[in-house]
Parts: sequence; structure tokens; C-alpha cells
Amino acid sequence: MKKAAFTTTTMETIQWFIFMLAGTVAMPIVIGAIYEMSFIEIAGLMQRCLFVIGVASLLQALFGHRLPIMEGPAGIWISVFAVMAFSGTQNGASFGETLRILETTMILTGVFLCLLGFLKISHKILPIFTPLVTGTFFLLLTVQLSGTFLQGMLGLQGGSNTIQLSEATLAFFTLFIILGLSSFGRGWLGNYAVLIGIVIGWIAYIFIIGGQDYVSSSQVFTVPEWLAFGIPAFDLSVIPIAFITAIIIISNAVASIVAANQILEKEPNDRNKQMNQGIAFSGISHILSGGFAAIGNVPLTTSTGFIALTGQKRKMPFIYASILLIIIAFFPPIIAFISSIPSPIANAALMATFVQLVGVAIHNLSRVKLDSRTITIIGIAYLIGMGTMFLPTEVFAGLPSIVQNVLSNGLLVGTGLVMLMEQLWKQT
Repeated sequence: MKKAAFTTTTMETIQWFIFMLAGTVAMPIVIGAIYEMSFIEIAGLMQRCLFVIGVASLLQALFGHRLPIMEGPAGIWISVFAVMAFSGTQNGASFGETLRILETTMILTGVFLCLLGFLKISHKILPIFTPLVTGTFFLLLTVQLSGTFLQGMLGLQGGSNTIQLSEATLAFFTLFIILGLSSFGRGWLGNYAVLIGIVIGWIAYIFIIGGQDYVSSSQVFTVPEWLAFGIPAFDLSVIPIAFITAIIIISNAVASIVAANQILEKEPNDRNKQMNQGIAFSGISHILSGGFAAIGNVPLTTSTGFIALTGQKRKMPFIYASILLIIIAFFPPIIAFISSIPSPIANAALMATFVQLVGVAIHNLSRVKLDSRTITIIGIAYLIGMGTMFLPTEVFAGLPSIVQNVLSNGLLVGTGLVMLMEQLWKQT
């Protein structure tokens, strides 16, 4: 009996570990391509992301919301990283300077989340996040990031100005494999569609284009570097970005917690306490992300789908998997191997995961009665938010820095507009 229990726990731990790894590997590679990082720099970013995700997931499971929900790189942060890269370049800032400002932004976002969570007031702002707000947010998020992912799939990142046909073909091949497996695969095929797609695409890339040369650290064991981008740089413009991002992250975290409780068939003794603890530890996660120069994390709603698909409802295998993720972050050779995934393949994997977000957006918006008021709010927020995405970043150069990074981010503009209009224009 004990041997059977040990085997079950081991297999569930491995499944959780693979799921957490698959949900992490693409983001650092995409960010590395946007900021033109070297392979060693991308490997360092990967190491720090894996470490922070493992620590954050463990802290949440033990002291936060206490549910088996993976903390993973947030789509909102990919948006902020991408927009600030372009706006920083237009304003004459180097990528290094922008990354140091992003460290500050993540830390400040974490401080806001900690205050809202530990002061037990985060649940009081939940009425702001109506289906209209969340639906518009997810729709704008997919629009904004689809361009970044598509550029990576076409081989346009890293200084190339023309489509790289071989890389683009392999990227779309990977995309359709992931979508096919996630839609029609059963059991482990559907559950690990992203990981399977990355592996197949990576192997095909090696055979057709060639493997990426990577230089592994001569050290077998290293500790993730603190403040790897340098000393955090402060700019007044990060304050509104950090606050708006914190508010949006609360919506994401609450949705994940509610979904997990439903799938686990658990009713918390104090729902508000669980929410506040989860938000507070999301704040700690962001402070760690800023301190370790990683990517900000949120509780991923995809964890619920994983639990539903596998039937794994026990928390201990999740905790063991989080610890295992922390451990491998100390071994550079393993990280270097993971980081050698080609950028077009990583971008294709992310594009596939964002297809599901379009469905989430439509589902949320379908829950709202499409009367004249609702259509007007959606239309204004969507058109102005999306229109902002197509404006050259230099048009904002004459504005004060405190508003420049906010107004140049169509996602923040559109989401802010729909929140404001829905609160001011009450339904009659």
C-alpha cells in the first residue's frame, strides 16, 4: 500500500513539474528576444524566473491562498515589458536602463498588492471587475501581444527586417501541433500539448535549420543573481503603471482562486481571508520578481484545467513539484539546455496559449447584455485602446514621463477606460 501511494505521489509530482516547466520556458525567451539579450543573459533570466516561480508557488500553497495553483509569468507583464522596450528606445534609454526601471515597477506593484492584501481591503474592490471589464482586458491583451508573438514566429526579432521563411514555417507547424493536440488530444496528449509541441518543433528546427550554439556556465551550481539588471531605477511614470497593473492582477488572482475552489469542490471557511492572503503573497511574489530581475507572476487559471484533466486534487505533489523547480534553478547546465529553445518555437507556443484567452474574453463579454450602454463602453474602450497600440511611440515624447508610459500602452488605456466608464455610467 505504501509503495503504491509513493508511486502515485511521484507520478503526480512529475506531472505537476512538467506542467510548471511548460508554462514557464517560453516567456523568458520571448522577453530576451525583445531586449536583444545574449544567450547567457536569457539563460540567467530563465534561471531567475524558474526560481521565483517555484518559491512563489510554494509560498502560496503553504501560507497564501493554500491551493495548488501555479504562479506563472503574467500576460500583463509581457505587455508592459514590450511597450516599455519600444517607448524607452524612442526616448533614448538603453535596454539596460529600461530593465532597471522595470525592476522598480515590479517591486512597487508588489508593495501595492501587499498593502491591499495584508490590510484586508483587496476583496472590497472586486465589484470593479465585472465581466465587461475582464472581457475587454483579455481581448485587448491578445491584440497587443499577438503582434509581438507573430514577429517572433516570422523570425523578425533580433534585428531581422524580412520574414525568415524556414523559421516561420516551423513556427506555424509548432502552433498547429499544439492547437491540434489541445483540441483533439485525450489524456496526457491534451494535457501536455504545449510541451509536446515545443519538443517536436525544437527537434524539427535542429534538423532543418540547425541547433542553437549555447555556452553553458563552467559552474555546475550557482545561486540566482539578485538585481541582475542592476540597481533599480526610479521614474515617476512607474507609479500609475504599477498601481493599474496591481488592480488588474487582483482580478486575475481572484478568478484563479474561485475556479480552483470550484474544481476542488472546496468551500473556504473565510473566502475574503483566502482572497486577501492570496493577493498579499502575490505581492511578495512581485517583490521577489523585481529583486531577482525576473518576470512578474500571477496565479495561472490554466492550473484549474490541469487539475480537471488529470484529476490531481492533492496539494502535496504540487508542493514537491514547486520544490523541484527551485532546485533545478541552481544548476546552470540544465537551465542552459532549456534556454536553447529557438525563439520562433517559443513564440509559437505562447501564441497557441493566447488563443484560449480569446475564448475567455468572448465568454466574459457574452455574459453581459449587449444594450446601447454596453456596446458604447466596449466600442470606446476597444477602439481607443487598440488605436493607441498602432500609434508610433514617439508621438508621446512631448508628454511628461509620468503619463508617457501609461498612455503609450493601449492595454492600460483601454482597460482603464472601461473601468471608468462603467463606474460613471450606471445602468438604469
